[in-house]
Amino acid sequence: MSTETRAQRFCLALDLADDESLIAEYEQLHRRIWPEIAAHLRGQGVLDMQIWRLGTRLFMVMDTAPGFSADAMDQASAAHPKVQEWEALMWRFQKPTPWTEPGNKWQPMARIFSLSDQPP
Repeated sequence: MSTETRAQRFCLALDLADDESLIAEYEQLHRRIWPEIAAHLRGQGVLDMQIWRLGTRLFMVMDTAPGFSADAMDQASAAHPKVQEWEALMWRFQKPTPWTEPGNKWQPMARIFSLSDQPP
């Protein structure tokens, strides 16, 4: 993805292992993520990030600042040892959706409706 000149919202999906104890541990780890991870996200231009769960399906909403580049964030993440440690830990709980492209983790979702696109 190229660098945008406006704020953007990304919506992504991922699945969790179907194991109640692993899901509980995953949620516990996300109640207060490692400070290095939060700093990394903010440093890359992530203004807000939320993860929602239904059963084993996760839905992430990520709002980013103007100038955000997903490619630059991917490169910075790959070069950041603590981010790599966090991602390796997260794979203990996560699994790709049936629609996830090979080599990906969080899969972008397609917006199919917006009330703001509707006539008054």
